[in-house]
Amino acid sequence: MEGGYAEYAVCKEDYSLALPPNYSDEEAAPLLCAGLIGYRALRMLPLATAIGLYGFGAAAHLIAQVAIAQGRRVYAFTRAGDDAAQALARSLGVTWAGASTEAPPASMDGAILFAPAGELVPRALQLVAPGGTVVCAGIHMSDIPSFPYRWLWKERCLRSVANLTRRDGEEFMAFAARHTLKLSTSGYALAQANAALDDLRRGRIVGAAVLRCGDG
Repeated sequence: MEGGYAEYAVCKEDYSLALPPNYSDEEAAPLLCAGLIGYRALRMLPLATAIGLYGFGAAAHLIAQVAIAQGRRVYAFTRAGDDAAQALARSLGVTWAGASTEAPPASMDGAILFAPAGELVPRALQLVAPGGTVVCAGIHMSDIPSFPYRWLWKERCLRSVANLTRRDGEEFMAFAARHTLKLSTSGYALAQANAALDDLRRGRIVGAAVLRCGDG
């Protein structure tokens, strides 16, 4: 408020999405970034019936529910010893949950990497069946180490996600309206942003971290 007048941000309708009414503000926040990018990554695996999700956090715990609702098997990979994230994954109905250094009970048709760890790319390629795709869904990732060509051979594909389309957004929000997704969130006041980032780096957050601008 300045000079007695409220200031409003205006957004073009073409760049806006209607939020499902069945979520609180804190629950809706992860839908707007983690959920949308995760859905974009999932759309890159249209024929995969068994999918691995590396890094079971904000995006993965949403997209796992979408994939399961579509009738797919989901394997959740976490940091070694992250029992809380693995427990969350199992509570949402994944077929298997374990450390990223482990192998699932069966091969996968595709995998999505939400964890920004480049060393997971060769591991995922080894576990994906011929013709499968590994999708790197993060904005940043550490360097991918070299690996033998045979891990990519037999028409395996490695690709990344940069942006989403309006179709992605409309489809995901429609899905979230029809299926009430289970959200695991940890709320922080805006003044606690550094603490939230530290907790995120140290793996203390199960699900998604949400900053509340009206607090503190």
